[in-house]
Amino acid sequence: MKTGTPPLIVGNWKMNPQSKTLAVSLAKEMKKCFAKCDGVDVVIAPPFVYLEGVFSVRNSSRAFFMGAQNVHHEKLGPHTGEISLPMLKEYEVSHVILGHSERRAAGETDAMVNQKLIAVIKAGLTGIICVGEVKRDSHGHYLSHIEAQIRKGLATVSKSKLGQVVIAYEPIWAIGTGVNATAEDVHEMKLFIEKVVSDLYGRNLAQKVRIIYGGSVNAKNAEELYKEGTVDGFLVGGASLRADEFLHIIKSVQGK
Repeated sequence: MKTGTPPLIVGNWKMNPQSKTLAVSLAKEMKKCFAKCDGVDVVIAPPFVYLEGVFSVRNSSRAFFMGAQNVHHEKLGPHTGEISLPMLKEYEVSHVILGHSERRAAGETDAMVNQKLIAVIKAGLTGIICVGEVKRDSHGHYLSHIEAQIRKGLATVSKSKLGQVVIAYEPIWAIGTGVNATAEDVHEMKLFIEKVVSDLYGRNLAQKVRIIYGGSVNAKNAEELYKEGTVDGFLVGGASLRADEFLHIIKSVQGK
């Protein structure tokens, strides 16, 4: 947990809910809850088509940050089905999720993640890079995989821009399965990620990078994962679609 830096809780709505009306309703419900969430940076990343609706709810109070689930590295052009940074900035998006395991499974590479991160940083936004292993092996080979994801993802990122990077550790075997990594697993990986970033930029600068955890985080396990895992927050999937449970997760890191 970073001293002097607020915990970061990111709600990734993925391809939910089923309509703009439901998205606006959920945003309004969460907005009421977030009035009690001082000292925590909360980001909501809805589907692109709901950005305007969620932004209209958020804009009156700025109770949370606007997030996006992906972005294209080009500002405009013949890129069917993509969305650009200028489009996101119109809705004051400040955080962009990059390299989520679901997108990597569909073919997104480390080089693509890096290309997007560089564009995000140049635009003045924060990039949330997702890293994680499909499974663990007794020889620790999965650590080399995660180190490679970090090194390739951060390639050419300057020391002065490191504060615009968040690393989200998401063990793929724990996403949407109901199976969660233990607090000990999370703590081990957090220390490993810190070491990799420290090797690249030095220990002091590495402290600028918030390391969060994603993988079946819910109201029951959030407090233990935060305290014992020593992470700087969470990337939350399904639980971010239920205002009461999402609020519970936020409160689990508040003032701790």
